[in-house]
Amino acid sequence: MALRAVVPRADVDVAAALAAVAPICEDVRARGVPALLELTERFDGVHAEDVRVPAHALTDALAALDSDVRAGLEESIRRARLVATDQLRGTTTTEVVPGGRVSERWVPVGRVGLYVPGGRAVYPSSVVMNVVPAQVAGVGSIAVTTPAQKEFGGSGHPTILAACALLGVEEVYAVGGAQAIAMFAYGARDADGVVVVEPVDVVTGPGNIYVASAKRYVQGTVGIDSEAGPTEIAVLADATADPVHVAADLVSQAEHDPMAAAVLVTDSPQLADAVDAVLGDRVAATKHAGRVEEALRGPQSAIVLVDDVEAGLAVVDAYAAEHLEVQTADAAAVAARVRNAGAVFVGPHTPVSLGDYCAGSNHVLPTGGTASFSSGLSVQTFLRGIHVVEYDERALREVAPHVVALAQSEDLPAHGEAVSARFEGTAP
Repeated sequence: MALRAVVPRADVDVAAALAAVAPICEDVRARGVPALLELTERFDGVHAEDVRVPAHALTDALAALDSDVRAGLEESIRRARLVATDQLRGTTTTEVVPGGRVSERWVPVGRVGLYVPGGRAVYPSSVVMNVVPAQVAGVGSIAVTTPAQKEFGGSGHPTILAACALLGVEEVYAVGGAQAIAMFAYGARDADGVVVVEPVDVVTGPGNIYVASAKRYVQGTVGIDSEAGPTEIAVLADATADPVHVAADLVSQAEHDPMAAAVLVTDSPQLADAVDAVLGDRVAATKHAGRVEEALRGPQSAIVLVDDVEAGLAVVDAYAAEHLEVQTADAAAVAARVRNAGAVFVGPHTPVSLGDYCAGSNHVLPTGGTASFSSGLSVQTFLRGIHVVEYDERALREVAPHVVALAQSEDLPAHGEAVSARFEGTAP
């Protein structure tokens, strides 16, 4: 616990953002589509007549999609489906006593709303990561929303629309920010009172602090995956790591956002110095150098020197990174001991960017230390476990005295009577 207080973190004030998003969410709840259109014009500079992306825009975007990008998305989808399919759970049945059994069956939620960011970068990969596990889980109604883009006539970014079309998702909205989360949570009617957007059961997907705060605001009305904050990478490395690899991986995550976190934990001062030297050249040469440099210089990024790999494990477990790379001797054994991480990337040939696109794993992961108690997006996000209990008369009669005794100990005698009433006037 003491380590958690000293590991580098971004200064993210979700509570303050919550105060900002509350009136937005309530406006959407009260006024529906008119509020969404006004908010889209205010925040995105887009004057739109409708919130839904027309079907032809999806098919047109797919037809115009670069062939190499399409091939990459298709491979990402194929690998994500393989992993997601293996995550499905079957019904389990336990015979507690002869004649008494408890089953657990897994049922998909009915409808989900999936948020795909569209700010500094375009994330068709997030369409894949959100949609595929929902489809594999068997969700019957899937809607996607992404911020309206002034550059593209107020619609979503064409690559995002193409990814939706590739996955067969037809219900797509050009709405971003907190208002998009509220739209899914509460549904939205037009000015005539006609339902345009049906409310969902679960909202998932990454976004900025306002999206995360809106998720917190509507949680309870709907289920959410997590309050995803700025992206993070931690690298646990020893002297066997290649400083060029480590530096490249730190830069790759830092280019997401000036608030992105990049942390190297190592027991090798020589590696730390070498990585620092390589970073100078790589940052200067990368396309988004200003953004990367700001992220690496921020309080959320650091090189942490430790006595040994054992101490490094303690640090990364305290940090509970969204993405954790292990680049040490015997990396698989070290990685197996990690307790807290959204995803662990093992060895020199498993960079985080592989997981962002084509590893088959999911890149929607817990941030800000929440990996110590929560998991990344998966098929399980979209499933509910339902217990099915079935006892026959003999099995109930056998356990009845225990139920009555426990009910009386809690001063809830009617609970016991609900059992004993079934045997009144019958032979023991």
